[in-house]
Amino acid sequence: TLSHLVKVFSICFGLWIVVVGVIWIGFGHTSTLSHIALFFSKAAFVTFGGAYAVLSYITEVAVSNGWLTMKQMLIGLGLAESTPGPLIMVTQYVGFLGAWHLPGELTPLTAGILGALITTYVTFLPCFFFIFAGAPFIEAMAGNQRLQAALTGVTAAVVGVVLNLAVWFGYKVILPSGEGLDVYALVSAIISLLLLQKYHVPIQYMVPLGAVVGMIWKLFIL
Repeated sequence: TLSHLVKVFSICFGLWIVVVGVIWIGFGHTSTLSHIALFFSKAAFVTFGGAYAVLSYITEVAVSNGWLTMKQMLIGLGLAESTPGPLIMVTQYVGFLGAWHLPGELTPLTAGILGALITTYVTFLPCFFFIFAGAPFIEAMAGNQRLQAALTGVTAAVVGVVLNLAVWFGYKVILPSGEGLDVYALVSAIISLLLLQKYHVPIQYMVPLGAVVGMIWKLFIL
């Protein structure tokens, strides 16, 4: 019902405006923490398809704003892929480094911790809004053919976005800026694809194997 939507929206918006308002008042609307709060709030609302669909957008903005370098973003993606938990938590890494590099009057560590906490808060708060607001309408939406068609279109678009991310990150890893072709990355990517597609090696074995081989390559071969 409309009253339910208004109630959920009021609660979630209140939780958001209090935190963001404190940041604006305490650190100024031009501070890095304020920019982080607004950017990740927007990213949570306008992106569909999970972390893979949003990462290229986040990376583009974060690098252009000077929050971190492309190399640091690739390292963050590697860390996120190799540790338990949802990939979306790489946004916390971006928030931490962004505030660390541009701390303002704070110490880098304090700014980084605040940046990570703010990023996590504003990233997940909209998720709770959509869940609580949409839960009563799930069964009705399941039988709505027009809505199902719209969701099918969104899913198809997300596939393209994820493919774009794969190509984009692959290009940045295999051909890092100013360093030429990374032979190890190219060979490793081809072998990994072969093992996954042809031999169906479980991904939980591929990740630690790639980490070990990469360490050996960097430490003893190069």
